[in-house]
Amino acid sequence: MMRLLSLLPIIYLFTMLPCNLNSAHLGGSIAFFLGWLSNFKLLLFAFDQGPLSPPLPKLLHFISIACLPIKLKQDPPPNTKNNKNPSHQNIPKSHNLTKVTRSMLLVIKALFLAMIIHAYDYRENLHLYVILSLYCCHTYLAVEIVLALAVTPVQAIFGFKIELQFNEPYLATPLQDFWSHRWNLMVTSILRPTVYIPIRRISTNVIGSRWAALPAIIRPS
Repeated sequence: MMRLLSLLPIIYLFTMLPCNLNSAHLGGSIAFFLGWLSNFKLLLFAFDQGPLSPPLPKLLHFISIACLPIKLKQDPPPNTKNNKNPSHQNIPKSHNLTKVTRSMLLVIKALFLAMIIHAYDYRENLHLYVILSLYCCHTYLAVEIVLALAVTPVQAIFGFKIELQFNEPYLATPLQDFWSHRWNLMVTSILRPTVYIPIRRISTNVIGSRWAALPAIIRPS
């Protein structure tokens, strides 16, 4: 409880800081990084959970993990490396892409984003559905590129192994693969312990385990 009380001023600061920014793009990014993800990380840390627990030995490392949309990659336990359980075989193969391949894909995505932005100049000649499709692609590409730009300096400076934020979601076939293994993995890993699990636990006591997942909205990954 004392840890939570000591973190409340920081949580308040992170919540109010985006409100004082006039730029929609900057304010939106700060709200996502600090007002949302960082606050959830700090709340989990207050109860010895989440990506900040156990605390990192260096303060600068701790601040970097807390303030940026990143999560350190955890090595699997030795007894699970050769596990033949089918549940361990459902991880998409794109997890195994090399760093060079991912860098090339990121450059290609940046070029696609530039083309989409340029296409907006001709929106009066485009069908409404085409424009909506461009908006969807714009949102995905912009978010992935911004997250990648936030991760790259931390990896270069500290040498951290970082969990993927996106895992090529356009390659997903079933919807479960999309939500569980490919789309916005950082947010999913934070929202699950802070929102889904507590609400499901409370709902189980109220409406029973069969329907407890519905109020939580977010499905487990």
